[in-house]
Amino acid sequence: MKRSVLTGHRLVGAFLVGLLLFCSPVPALFDRPVSWNGIPVLYLYLFGAWTALIALMAWILQGHDE
Repeated sequence: MKRSVLTGHRLVGAFLVGLLLFCSPVPALFDRPVSWNGIPVLYLYLFGAWTALIALMAWILQGHDE
């Protein structure tokens, strides 16, 4: 398979992972009145998942000389 086709498939997979991470049931698990160092756990989850998704897409899109 061509690299561009594999990259497209991987980006679709990253999109589906993003949907799973940010749709209602999963973030609701972290919507609690608990905080870590004064930061609500929901905020930590949202920003952590967002950062992980960006890192995943950057890893997918980085160029390799094969």
